[in-house]
Amino acid sequence: MQLTDRKEIEVRFSEVDSMRIVWHGNYLRYFEDGRESFGIRYNLGYLDIYKNNVMVPLVRINCDFKRPLEYGDIAIVETRFVPSEAAKIVFDYTVYRKKDMEIAATGSSTQVFLTLEGELLLTNPDFFIRWKQKWSI
Repeated sequence: MQLTDRKEIEVRFSEVDSMRIVWHGNYLRYFEDGRESFGIRYNLGYLDIYKNNVMVPLVRINCDFKRPLEYGDIAIVETRFVPSEAAKIVFDYTVYRKKDMEIAATGSSTQVFLTLEGELLLTNPDFFIRWKQKWSI
């Protein structure tokens, strides 16, 4: 079973550059919006994780730009959970331009588990094991 979420985002004026296209750094914000939406849908939000005395900082993120988004476009951010046996959370992203469903960008991110004191967890925390079992991952 692949867990996927889709979120629509309207491109705001403050997100475009002097060429009138979305500034490249904002795509990482769209990925963040996708992770938050995914977390709400599947009960894996940052507060859900934090309540289990764990933090999940980003350690890797990449973005490949395909076609520009412009002011007023509606973007659809598709966020897909990538299963892993390792103690990490991996997502893949596809950002579509809604009006023609052209791919604007693709990417991925990796987060690791830390205790609230900042210690790296080398094994999956119990709550995450239960979460994966719930979704048959």
